[in-house]
Amino acid sequence: MPKTRTPRISGLPVCCTMVAVLALRGTGDEPRMLVLRRAGAYLHGAWSYIAGHVAAGEAGWQTALRELREETGLAPEALYATSFCEQFYSAQAECIEIVPAFVARVAGDAEVRLNAEHSAFRWVSFDEAAGLLPFGSQRELLTHVRREFIGRRPSTFLHMPPG
Repeated sequence: MPKTRTPRISGLPVCCTMVAVLALRGTGDEPRMLVLRRAGAYLHGAWSYIAGHVAAGEAGWQTALRELREETGLAPEALYATSFCEQFYSAQAECIEIVPAFVARVAGDAEVRLNAEHSAFRWVSFDEAAGLLPFGSQRELLTHVRREFIGRRPSTFLHMPPG
């Protein structure tokens, strides 16, 4: 029997080094979403939602809680995985970055305390957020969250442990 060779796979590696968090407050058909203006050199001046890198030994949901707290001072009433991952090419890391997204429900009167990564924040509608966010994958995430978390009750299977 002839030997078979394992095909060589070439191309860009896939990496997953960060998470995204959409902080929502309010109930009903149109809750408000937190957007933050970037202050650092990376994407300076761009509006975004919370995002950050996974620390060694940290689970994705733990990263989401930590980044929410570090970037905004907020603590969620509930945290959910979205079953949606952003994906984009990272020239800096030379990989296709896969970014799992989370939804953090926060109290309507929760006070935002920005860290040095951001210069401003706004609570906006999903339509306003879509106009502010610079990337298509971010707007696709908004569409998913609106459909799965606003238009219906999220699956209990997506609920993450409390922080």
